Amino acid sequence: MDDFTSRVDLQKIINEQKLEVLYTPEEPSTLMISSSDVNRPGLALAGFFDHFDPRRIQLLGNAESLYLQKMEEEQRRERMTELLRHNPPALIFTDGNKPDELTLELAEYFEVPVLCTADQTSDFMAALIAYLHVQLAPQITRHGVLVEVYGEGILITGDSGVGKSETAIELIKRGHRFIADDAVELRKVSAKAIVGRAPEIIKHIIELRGIGIVDVRRLFGMGAVKETEKVDMIINLEPWVQGKMYDRLGLDTEFTDIMGIKIPSLTIPVKPGRNLAVILEIAAMNNRQKRMGYNTAEEFNARLMQSMGL
Repeated sequence: MDDFTSRVDLQKIINEQKLEVLYTPEEPSTLMISSSDVNRPGLALAGFFDHFDPRRIQLLGNAESLYLQKMEEEQRRERMTELLRHNPPALIFTDGNKPDELTLELAEYFEVPVLCTADQTSDFMAALIAYLHVQLAPQITRHGVLVEVYGEGILITGDSGVGKSETAIELIKRGHRFIADDAVELRKVSAKAIVGRAPEIIKHIIELRGIGIVDVRRLFGMGAVKETEKVDMIINLEPWVQGKMYDRLGLDTEFTDIMGIKIPSLTIPVKPGRNLAVILEIAAMNNRQKRMGYNTAEEFNARLMQSMGL
């Protein structure tokens, strides 16, 4: 599936940030926010609207509130009218500040939600931006199973019936944690990180052919599941093909591109007698070791070259 423009409704922001609602033109759950950036409209209140982005939530802290208070009523009406006619998704007053009657009157006229919080502006702004970046991150859905093994997030991919879910169950029995089965929602939360989670409808659920649907949380306990996990590597399971050359040294690192981020990848051949859970545990530890600066394959190759006098 292609990534799409995410949106988050205002009610979720109100609940997450514990905001007091002073006015909304309709139910906050129907009002959608599409920008992860927020703005302090000091320049806008001074009359400068070049590069003003009307999709951003507007935060008014002590400086903006005091600036408005010092204006004559007619000037305040003019500046707030100009700001609100751009229809920002919401005004949020911070530091315990509250809007005056004129601001509320204009907000109702232009149907702009007004909220407030006692939190300090800088702290609230940082928390809100972090929350919006996660909620509005570019997202795709991939077929596979996501597990956490020794702290490494592993996305197991492969054709249906190759053994992805069975491998995940064996890993859970060995003390590792399960995040998602079948459909994995992947969000690009930063320029370097992809985070995966399960769609709400199949959270904690895994399908085993011949048994059916299994609730991992109820069978194995809360310690066996996790809500989200960063994808540190991808392991593709494929049926063993006799005569095919598989990597035996690990000198060449393969990558899979997901939304512009390259994630280390391995292809593991599957055949009867191979303990896939143990193999994935070794892969996880080896991947972490590489990130910490030690590569066994490269050291072995260096020894080999030295022994040959090269």
